[in-house]
Formats: sequence, C-alpha cells, structure tokens
Amino acid sequence: MMNNNKIFLNQIFLFLFLLGMIFNGYSQEEFSTKFKAIPPKAKDLKVKPVVPSIPGPPKVLPYFATAIPENNFKVPKSNVIVASEAYRRNQDLGVYKTSSKTARVQYRDGAYVDGDRIRIYVNYKVIDYDVLLDGNFKVFDVKLEKGTNRIDFEALNEGFAPPNTAEFQVYDDKGKLISSSQWNIGIGYMATIIINKE
Repeated sequence: MMNNNKIFLNQIFLFLFLLGMIFNGYSQEEFSTKFKAIPPKAKDLKVKPVVPSIPGPPKVLPYFATAIPENNFKVPKSNVIVASEAYRRNQDLGVYKTSSKTARVQYRDGAYVDGDRIRIYVNYKVIDYDVLLDGNFKVFDVKLEKGTNRIDFEALNEGFAPPNTAEFQVYDDKGKLISSSQWNIGIGYMATIIINKE
C-alpha cells in the first residue's frame, strides 16, 4: 500500500512540475504585450511583361548576279568522219589466249544477205580464195601453232549493200567460245583476229 501511495505522489509531483514549466515558458518577455515584430523590408517586385514571340518576316538578301566566266573550252580538232568512208580501213578483231591445240571458226553474212565475198588467210597463207557469204554458218578448223596465230578475212567486194559485213565465232577444241564478233570492211581491207597459243 505504501508503494502505491509513493507512485501516486511521484505522478502528482511530475504533473505539477510539467505544469510549472509550461506556465514559465509563456511568461517570457518576447511574448509580452510590449513585443513588436520587425517588419520585413519593403521591396518592389519587378515583373517583366510577357510578350508572345511572333516570328517576323524572313530576312531577304538582295540578289546580285555575278558575271558568267568565259568559256575557254576548246573543242579538239579531228578529222571529219564520213559515214560512207568509215569502213574503208583494216579492222582489228582482238587478241585472245588459249591452250587449245585447234580452233574452229564459223562465219556468215552478218546483216542483209547481199552477195558479200571474202578471202581467208591463216598465218598469211590463203586457205580459201573466194567464199560467198550467206545466212548459214560456214566452218573451217585451224591447227594452232605455239605462239601467235593470225586469221585474216579480206573483203573481195561489198555486195549490194556496202560495206562487207560478217558475223563470226571462234571455239577451242573443247567447244568453249574464244571470240564472237563481226566485221564491217571495204573492198581490199582485212579484218584480223589473233589467237595466242600458250
């Protein structure tokens, strides 16, 4: 019982102590009626006006034409080419390499069949003196010598429709195409193909 009274007295003492502290806090001088708060400094607010940004018209620069530079290009002078004379020359049909032992050459009129005639040479030896070209392929075989082998086709005439025209194909001994082309030559001129045997 004694203990309960002691606890009760301690609680009352604590309550009174806290109550005294609260009253003591409100009795300070700064909270008295004589207290005046320091007013804040009066400062004018500067407000910038808001102006909507509307793009103005684009800036146009005046155009000043510059002088066009003088054209100093010189057209190279060349011989005038007359179509009717263009085929009056020898024609190089190319140089080809092969390891083949023989070559098969087939040829025919390359355009309108108009009575073109040719002479055929192999390594400067005539193998056919006068051949009339028609629409079907004619064939001859050439035994290739080691090194350079030259095949010439000489135009004996130009037929009814100049020039002398022909289509030709050259195959190796395995049937692989070595060359395929055509010639357009005048009377007395030659079309030449070179086959180099390796």
